[in-house]
Amino acid sequence: MLVQFLAITGSMIISIAPIPKATNQTPENLHKTAFIKTALTQPQPETQTQFFQQVGIATASTITMMIMSWGVRRFQKRLSNNLLKSFESNSLDDQPITKLINQQQQHLQEVKTRLFQLAQAGIWVSGNLIILGLFPATQALQIGILTIAKIPIKLIIVGVGTYVIVRFTYAIIDHFTSTIISGGALLTPETSERLQLRISTFSGVTKSITTIIWVGAGILMSLIALGINIVPLLAGAGLVGVAISLASQNLIKDAINGFLIIFEDQYALGDMITVGSVGGLVEKLNLRMTQVRDSEGRLITIPNSEVKIVANLSSRWSRADLSIPISYQADVDKALQLIENVGLEMSQDPEWQHQILEKPNVLGVEHFSDRGIMIRVLIKTQPLKQWTVAREYRRRLKISLDAAGIYIPVPQQANWVTEF
Repeated sequence: MLVQFLAITGSMIISIAPIPKATNQTPENLHKTAFIKTALTQPQPETQTQFFQQVGIATASTITMMIMSWGVRRFQKRLSNNLLKSFESNSLDDQPITKLINQQQQHLQEVKTRLFQLAQAGIWVSGNLIILGLFPATQALQIGILTIAKIPIKLIIVGVGTYVIVRFTYAIIDHFTSTIISGGALLTPETSERLQLRISTFSGVTKSITTIIWVGAGILMSLIALGINIVPLLAGAGLVGVAISLASQNLIKDAINGFLIIFEDQYALGDMITVGSVGGLVEKLNLRMTQVRDSEGRLITIPNSEVKIVANLSSRWSRADLSIPISYQADVDKALQLIENVGLEMSQDPEWQHQILEKPNVLGVEHFSDRGIMIRVLIKTQPLKQWTVAREYRRRLKISLDAAGIYIPVPQQANWVTEF
């Protein structure tokens, strides 16, 4: 202890001023001076021991970081393999809604991936900072890095946290969606398709709303991390919101009407609708607008406030409305029986019976025209299946009519010439 005390005291004296030469150079003084110089110049056992301890701690910290990083990576790979196997097993189902759910379930994998990456970065950054703090020569560097990177680290944490929360919210919504769709109690043959369309629509709209909410919360947290007082900003934002609401009344109308469209189930994603003079398959629906794809492939955008009267061609069930022309010379009763038999056989065909909900209804002779006798047939089908069923029914009916000798007439016109 005496040697350590002399070493510390001597180093302080040397740092302040050089040791003055002794005036009385007695043997005893010379011996004391030599002892002090030896204590100052020779390395002390306690100092070497502390250095070796610091090196050992740094080495152990590095090995620990490597082990933890390897463990996190291995755990991430295992979860990815399990999720891949789950997707491969579900890919055997050709239902479009199943493929959509499997695609949406990837949000959970995205959350896990980002969390694992954040854990990897946290392990290495914190470990290196701890190592820098072990040695006196690098402690200043550690303090400088923490001081400079303080604000960027806060912003990165807020940004990554907001992204992870948004993705995790998507995963929760997707899990809730898949749970409802896979629940056998709610999936009856008459409402299953409609339920899937409604849930897909609610899922997309809910994701949009939650994204706006979480991004707004992330911006506020970033301002707080920068040391900005957000109370005046919130007060100003309220006034700006009132001004914007007065200036954008059409936008508010779009949002209100969009909410009513979704809540009242006027139409949903995947429906075939007609709004005014335009129509097509609904590809996108949110609180502001509706996008439909027509038969020519054009994407038509309709503001929700403009949806006054809408015709939904695929809500719950559809119907094929057919007018069959028969020649005036044909046996009407025989033709009616043949038309009914073709519809009955098609409805019992295993390939088509799941698309035809009821036995085709032959209404009878609808009217007379220049094309012949018009017989009307109604076939109730699954949503959006009326055109496919109608095409197959016409094909089968043409073959049966030809075999029975009943022909479909062409427009005829009789001209009478009178001589005066």
